[in-house]
Amino acid sequence: MHRIILALTTLFALAGCETAEGFGRDVQKAGEVIEEEAEG
Repeated sequence: MHRIILALTTLFALAGCETAEGFGRDVQKAGEVIEEEAEG
């Protein structure tokens, strides 16, 4: 599970985001993935 979270975090970091809004969306998506993993 930790590897998935690390991989997604790295992916979001590498994809980069040019605006604060884009960063917020990335963080929200990462949070959703972490929440799904915690439930599963």
